[in-house]
Amino acid sequence: MTEGNFVDYVKLSVSSGKGGKGSIHLHREKFITKGGPDGGDGGRGGHVVIRGNSQLWTLYTFKFKKHFSAGHGGDGRKNRSSGAQGEDIYIDVPTGTIIRDTNTDEILHEVTEDKQEVIVMKGGLGGRGNWHFKSSTRQTPRYAQPGIEGATLQITLELKVLADVGLVGFPNAGKSTLLSVLTSAKPKIADYEFTTLKPNLGIVEYRNYQSFVMADIPGIIKGASEGKGLGHYFLRHIERNSILLFLIPADTKNLKKEFDILKKELIKYNPELLDKQYMVVLSKADLLDDELRVEYSKELKTHFKKNIDELISLYLKKDFFNVKIKLSELKIKFPNDFYLENFSGVMYSDEGLDDLAILSFKKSIEFNPNFCDSYINISKVLRKKNIDKDETYKIILFSLVINNKKPMIK
Repeated sequence: MTEGNFVDYVKLSVSSGKGGKGSIHLHREKFITKGGPDGGDGGRGGHVVIRGNSQLWTLYTFKFKKHFSAGHGGDGRKNRSSGAQGEDIYIDVPTGTIIRDTNTDEILHEVTEDKQEVIVMKGGLGGRGNWHFKSSTRQTPRYAQPGIEGATLQITLELKVLADVGLVGFPNAGKSTLLSVLTSAKPKIADYEFTTLKPNLGIVEYRNYQSFVMADIPGIIKGASEGKGLGHYFLRHIERNSILLFLIPADTKNLKKEFDILKKELIKYNPELLDKQYMVVLSKADLLDDELRVEYSKELKTHFKKNIDELISLYLKKDFFNVKIKLSELKIKFPNDFYLENFSGVMYSDEGLDDLAILSFKKSIEFNPNFCDSYINISKVLRKKNIDKDETYKIILFSLVINNKKPMIK
């Protein structure tokens, strides 16, 4: 995908160096009539090395140079002197680059760290000199090994943007506008769909001189997971974002339907995408008056509360089979929800699966560190498992502090 200076997909041809020839030489020295073989080994050919560089953000330079060749190894010499090694060639790429074999589409390597080096093609080995082949019956071998030829490989470099927060939404949802307001980035903004055809990155600065990277991902449409609207090119940039921020415009006819379509496309493309933490944000809120804002807020809260009430009703009826089914459905609809994780922990605890219960309560605390119930529930399970009482008391004490309650100490 190419627009301006941003290139995230290129095909290259890389060749490693040929190994040097082994030397055929017989030792000659004054007063030594039969010195024997002393031909040295050939040097190895140069490697093709791809190196991560955090200062790069595009594969643009590879639009003009697509062929890379490493140096050849030097030939062996007399006195068992080895030939020089071929010069390695280093290809710098942005972090987040995937290297594929163009012919098989197999992923060979992933470059995710700065200064990370991966050898894509190894140089050919140098041939052995004739001194390796001497024996009691063949004292003057007059042959040596040739160097091994280098190899050529067609590779594809595919860049996936690395960012802390990725903006996800339909075309013309206000993603680029939000990025331009929060950061110094200047993405193209216009009142028509698919204004953004390439990911834009910006740095958001906040208190104590801290910052994080935000990525504006081009708009997703229905069927994007099947490649519609260049969906495959856009969706791959979402995979490397830590948190997803779903933007739904306030002028949409059905908030829930639009959000469900976005989630469905992500799940179809890669089910693991919704394991990430995410938030849903209503954009273009300036189009709404106070009355509509209250109505939309009620709609979102009612949708979640209705499902939770149904789940609690099934639990009180001790219909645990349907509770599990309903809980699984809700986790798909509302992943990373602290209340549902806490509910899962309670279910596991009732079934005697204490280890799974502890994991669920820990997830709930991770999603919402201020939710008191999860601390109390995990402390109960820890006490049941006879875990350190002091540690259990600390958890209970912390949960009480969160709710501004004073523990009764006797």
